[in-house]
Amino acid sequence: MLLRDVSVDGDSIEELPLSLSLHEETPETLPDDHYLLDLSNVADENYPAAERTLMHYRSSVERSGARMVAVLPAGLDWMRDPDLYPLVVHLGRPPARYVFSRHLRAQGLAFGPDELATDGLMRMFATAPMSELARLARLIAQARDSHRNGTSFAEWRDKALEAATEWSAEVAKQLTEHRSVPERSLLLAAAMAEGASADAVHRAAERLLDVLRYQREDTPGLGQADLGERLKALSVERGDDGRAGFARLAYGGAVRRHFWENFPDARPDFRDWVGRCVELPELRAEDRTRMVARFSERALAAGRPDDLCELVERWTRPSASGPFRAEATTALELGLIHERYGSYFRSRVYEWAWARKSSLAPDLVAALTDVCRQVIAVTHPEQAVVRLRHLAQRQTGPEAEAARAALLELARGSRRLFRRLSERLVRSASSPGSRSGPDPDPGPDAGQGPGSGPGPSSGPDILLELLDPVPLRITPPWQEFTRAWRSVMSTRPASAWEPTVRRWLTEHASRRVGARALKAVVDAAAGSSLWLSHLYTTACDWAERPDADASLETRARRDIRQRISERFCRNIDLVQGIEDMCSEPGAQGTRERE
Repeated sequence: MLLRDVSVDGDSIEELPLSLSLHEETPETLPDDHYLLDLSNVADENYPAAERTLMHYRSSVERSGARMVAVLPAGLDWMRDPDLYPLVVHLGRPPARYVFSRHLRAQGLAFGPDELATDGLMRMFATAPMSELARLARLIAQARDSHRNGTSFAEWRDKALEAATEWSAEVAKQLTEHRSVPERSLLLAAAMAEGASADAVHRAAERLLDVLRYQREDTPGLGQADLGERLKALSVERGDDGRAGFARLAYGGAVRRHFWENFPDARPDFRDWVGRCVELPELRAEDRTRMVARFSERALAAGRPDDLCELVERWTRPSASGPFRAEATTALELGLIHERYGSYFRSRVYEWAWARKSSLAPDLVAALTDVCRQVIAVTHPEQAVVRLRHLAQRQTGPEAEAARAALLELARGSRRLFRRLSERLVRSASSPGSRSGPDPDPGPDAGQGPGSGPGPSSGPDILLELLDPVPLRITPPWQEFTRAWRSVMSTRPASAWEPTVRRWLTEHASRRVGARALKAVVDAAAGSSLWLSHLYTTACDWAERPDADASLETRARRDIRQRISERFCRNIDLVQGIEDMCSEPGAQGTRERE
């Protein structure tokens, strides 16, 4: 709220990282930018290092004139630097009943004041975290939508309270009554695949037995209890549509929580089982998505983020059953938005993006591009740019092209990201070895010269696309814009960048960009008679011969182009010190400029 009050419409709030991956640069704070640093989950032993990070960001923010809000962990006032005391504001617990009412209205639930005055709700209002109140509101909405829990708010409320507070004991009792491995496998399969067909639940249970290496009985299948009987014994219902689920609201979640909390040695098996379950043909796409979400919730709650990363790699490898890029992307997204492990997954995405082509499957590159563009860029746009740049420059094929397109899309819409990307690419292009190819084992930001590098996207290639005026949605920062043009001119032949110069001239003629951009292009070429000569002949040619896709021009439009060309060429004369000479494009267009 503090940051929104001082922001301009359309500005984004960027969350600053607590730590940076190897080779990753410190984010650059710029005037009028707004930053959030969330330290609320930092453990006591890690607070001193986190506070040093805070003080570093504070200095940078004060120097640049940006704004930052830091959320500190509760209960650690005694460890706080004295310089921070005047800046600290203590926030109390918000009115729980008001928060809960807002959640209910967001779910489209109508209720009366008296319906929120039950003993069960009052106890939750006194002590429950805000996240639990949000969860309870969602449970009430689920009770309404299931059409199996009455027709009034009071009935939905009571069912949701029951589901939120009482199922743990029920699940423990049920597992005491059903001790065999096949029974428990079927129960867990029903909880993980809830909403899928009964056949899918059965196949998932059989696959879990395989993962557990369980020796099945020799009794023929027809001599065993049928599937319907076994499901009924576990209180699993099979609807008229063949879908399996629990009659009690949110019971499946309690079953999943019980297995992950009480069978810690089996957690690696649960991971491998879910990894194989997505291959079941009986599961629909939405069934697989729900299973991945349920697994992610439990794995992260158990402190096992690596389980998700391992499945992401497994699901994106080429295999006989085909890659499961959608499932891998879902798992990555859930990890990235997790309150505790979001930074861990951003670091893992960086490590993947940093890898060479031979170690990444194409579908993994595509999944990483998706989450950079759609998830990381929302709260950490600079980190998204860093990761997309590595993907674009270190991979090959269509996936690298998609990463480059996503990278350019972000940078073309933000002056800060434009500046950040162009500066990095200019430094890469001017680093040692950038013109003759990379060293045998270059660093993460080693320059890529013409035609060199591990992927199709060298730094100057990306710079040249970034300088294209047509898709650009911002007024570029002129200093970085000029440097980028100079880098492109020094690393690419004139035939590569002259079409972009023509497009800038055309955009200026159409009054979509100002004259400042054209002056920056000329300034970039200052000091090189060869570059200035190419600019001069390009402007003359543009004035006399419009672009191939240009519509039939009127005489007035041709006069405008001629005047723009004359001013452009006059600027070229000025940077060469020919101040008294009136440029005549028609007369000098073919003369070599010394």
